[in-house]
Amino acid sequence: MSLLWPFLRLFKRQWQILLLGMLLSLFTLAAGIGLLSLSGWFLSATAVAGLSLATAQAFNFFTPAAGVRFFSIGRTLSRYGERLATHEATFRLLTRLRIWVWQRLMPLSAANLQGLRRGELLNLLLADIDTLDHLYLRLLTPMLASLLMTLGLYLFLANFDAALALVLCGLLLAAWLLLPLLFYRLGDRAGRDTVDNKRRLRVLLLEYLQGQAELTLFGANGGFLARLDAAERALFGSQTAMARVTALSQALLVLVNGAALLLVLYLAAAGIGDRHPPGPLLGLMVLVTMACAEMLQPIAGAFSQLSACVQSAGRILALTEQTPAIRFAEETDSGGRGPAQTGRLALDDIYFGYAPGEPVLEGLSLRLEPGTKVALLGPTGCGKSSLLALISRQWQPQAGGIRLDDRPIEAYGERALRQSMSLVSQRIHLFSGSLRDNLALALPGHEGDTTDVKANDERLMKVLHWVGLGSLLEGKAPLDAWIGEGGRQLSGGERRRIGVARALLRDAPLLLLDEPTEGLDKQTEREILALLFAFARDKTLLLISHRLTAMAQMDEIHLLQQGKIAASGNHETLLASNAYYQSLYRRLS
Repeated sequence: MSLLWPFLRLFKRQWQILLLGMLLSLFTLAAGIGLLSLSGWFLSATAVAGLSLATAQAFNFFTPAAGVRFFSIGRTLSRYGERLATHEATFRLLTRLRIWVWQRLMPLSAANLQGLRRGELLNLLLADIDTLDHLYLRLLTPMLASLLMTLGLYLFLANFDAALALVLCGLLLAAWLLLPLLFYRLGDRAGRDTVDNKRRLRVLLLEYLQGQAELTLFGANGGFLARLDAAERALFGSQTAMARVTALSQALLVLVNGAALLLVLYLAAAGIGDRHPPGPLLGLMVLVTMACAEMLQPIAGAFSQLSACVQSAGRILALTEQTPAIRFAEETDSGGRGPAQTGRLALDDIYFGYAPGEPVLEGLSLRLEPGTKVALLGPTGCGKSSLLALISRQWQPQAGGIRLDDRPIEAYGERALRQSMSLVSQRIHLFSGSLRDNLALALPGHEGDTTDVKANDERLMKVLHWVGLGSLLEGKAPLDAWIGEGGRQLSGGERRRIGVARALLRDAPLLLLDEPTEGLDKQTEREILALLFAFARDKTLLLISHRLTAMAQMDEIHLLQQGKIAASGNHETLLASNAYYQSLYRRLS
């Protein structure tokens, strides 16, 4: 239960609307009980008044009738207002919670998120956070409203019979205290299983959709669909178990309410207060007891789902409470702490591995002087992309140091470091937005703020022409064209070119290229590399590749094998002296 406190503290930001929702919920309960009890008394009193002409003429029909109408209309309006207020408060809380989670996630590095699949992260941001709406909507509000209503009910009934009021409200209070614990125990296993099975099904479904091409290519669709079916059956099973718990909880509440009704009927039959026999007040007491079922019913659903809330809260906190594995220096533009100016890069005796005892880089040292173009070649898995991850501080080396402009890379603030380099990675991520939005991310000084982007439209279109995407600029308002999530409206080559266009828009002194022309044909590859080399004429460039296109234009080439630099030189010297480079050149030529 202590896992829920960090989320309960977020409620104070919305305390006004939360209080309004609870008050409306309380008035709804009071109006419901008042409507049923007043109706019962009114019908009984009318029947008694009709026994003689004198009592009929003396009976006031109008005031109770007006009270019935008041409670009826008031209950309808308050129920509507309560739904608006509580759901508005819940949506605001979930919005605030998602912002809070994102603020905790952003400082985390790849090391913190290692082993966490994208489907699990998506489930955490959506399903786990949504599960926490039970805390306010189905737990706190109904519980507080029912407790306050019980106290108010005692004060009302004590005017007629204090002993009877104590019996009824004591029974309701005992149910308020004991039944939640029972319902929590009953729903604990089913609630946890439902959350786990829902997460497992979402992760498998996302992997199935994202890997559809590979699954079809290797004929693995059948096996994966069988796993999906098994996960779906498990979810249905846990939901069925939860439905049984909910049904049992509702049955117990009906049983408690029925027992209270029989007890009140037995005690009130002999007399209420000083009224012997009780007369119409008996109908009031009986129907008041029946109406109490409304304020007890939410308790079953709230506490049977509480275990799911606790589990979701624990999963969120397990991720958000982590200490960032990589810490950046404080951002400042004074004291030499701004972005790099020359792009000089030095890696000294780097040791790195993703898991203990499994080294990826062993004693690697590398120098890039300002304005030089250096290529790093090697087979898949030799550590090329890991090296770029260390330079961009997605990971931290276990030993050794990296210096940028003769300063330790740890001395840079995150903003300054990002301004010091441009990275074209193997995966180009495009957001679900317009072409302008996806290009504007790279504009200097914007960092995602697109308020001034339209003033740069001419520059954006010029860069698109440079990278051979002039065809996207046809038609009216081409930069407003929606490219879809992940750039689904574009081909793989077009997505790759947009990644290159982003690099051309960012004037950083260090340019890092990780297979920038992967998936492009030879002619297009030469054109893109020529464009990048022209752009990086006065910049420091590090190219990672497994192809030899444009290697003759590189100042230095390093061959990386098993985490170490096996050979270095330019294209001519390696072609003349290195057997591996010769075989690679013959095979790729």
